[in-house]
Amino acid sequence: MAAVGSSGSTAAAGPGAVSAGAGALEPGTVSAAHRRLKYISLAVLVVQNASLILSIRYTRTLPGDRFFATTAVVMAEVLKGLTCLLLLFAQKRGNVKHLVLFLHEAVLVQYVDTLKLAVPSLIYTLQNNLQYVAISNLPAATFQVTYQLKILTTALFSVLMLNRSLSRLQWASLLLLFMGVAIVQAQQAGGGGPRPLDQNPGAGLAAVVASCLSSGFAGVYFEKILKGSSGSVWLRNLQLGLFGTALGLAGLWWAEGTAVARRGFFFGYTPAVWGVVLNQAFGGLLVAVVVKYADNILKGFATSLSIVLSTVASIRLFGFHVDPLFALGAGLVIGAVYLYSLPRGAAKAIASASTSASTSGPCTHQQPPGQPPPPQLSSHRGDLSTEPFLPKLLTKVKGS
Repeated sequence: MAAVGSSGSTAAAGPGAVSAGAGALEPGTVSAAHRRLKYISLAVLVVQNASLILSIRYTRTLPGDRFFATTAVVMAEVLKGLTCLLLLFAQKRGNVKHLVLFLHEAVLVQYVDTLKLAVPSLIYTLQNNLQYVAISNLPAATFQVTYQLKILTTALFSVLMLNRSLSRLQWASLLLLFMGVAIVQAQQAGGGGPRPLDQNPGAGLAAVVASCLSSGFAGVYFEKILKGSSGSVWLRNLQLGLFGTALGLAGLWWAEGTAVARRGFFFGYTPAVWGVVLNQAFGGLLVAVVVKYADNILKGFATSLSIVLSTVASIRLFGFHVDPLFALGAGLVIGAVYLYSLPRGAAKAIASASTSASTSGPCTHQQPPGQPPPPQLSSHRGDLSTEPFLPKLLTKVKGS
């Protein structure tokens, strides 16, 4: 994963390298620069998370001819694959021969590793198509809140497939998350505000749940592949793009082949539709780089702020009505996302504080003999292997 940046610069090494690589600068200058990068990361994550959903919703609710969602998925895969190919070309310093030999070795000679990516690629392609179905049938704010179930599915698959342990606070936050989503869906089923006749909330809910399940499984599976291989993230995403394009074309032919053949591949494409395709193609790649400067808490804030932004924008753009039930459910989801994103040190500190508050005297908890001291909070990112959001964010080039 360190190969996200190819030049060995501070961008490639993450936040820790910002201070380590700038030893000649004043400490205040380093911390100020790091702080600016974190704020920029927050802004990029919020805008990308919210803008993709809002733009898809906008293009799917415009009057007139609708574009084919399957063609948009294929175009996004093609553009992402070409971008990763250009990044690999830059890594090889523009040497075409070295690039061809590298790709021949990585893709064809090591074909077993390449074939392993067919599974997540199939799931990601299905997920991207399901997102169009879900957003076409649910308000953008409702989809944004409900889609946070991907945190729950990713956590469960991490426990089952990677033997990862979750803290009690994380389990509690997952329960809180489920309750918040359930409340929002109850509000939606109760008819929260006017709804266009061509929308089917039941189909939208089924699509978003299936998308969350596929997102969780594919993200954890892809993380397992990355941990067991030496290939860079760009190489893996190029391989995913190859499979994704082929599978996307197969899905297009199966679902809308006759209509696409009659009306054309780019039927219904407008500048707004191209904006959606470009956002899908490059937004995930941008986040994969930006997230190197963002700690887990910042990612939680970004998700929470994107929910708020989507809700506010939905009120302005689509006449979305926020009632107390939706506000309660969204608030629970935002709180759950923040609690789940806390590092383990903070979670232990919160648990310790709540335990000491329930006792009559001062806290007398002592470290057992022979055990290492608990981890301290840091402004830098923790161990990458324990960050539950990392797999999805780094693989967001394939899903959203």
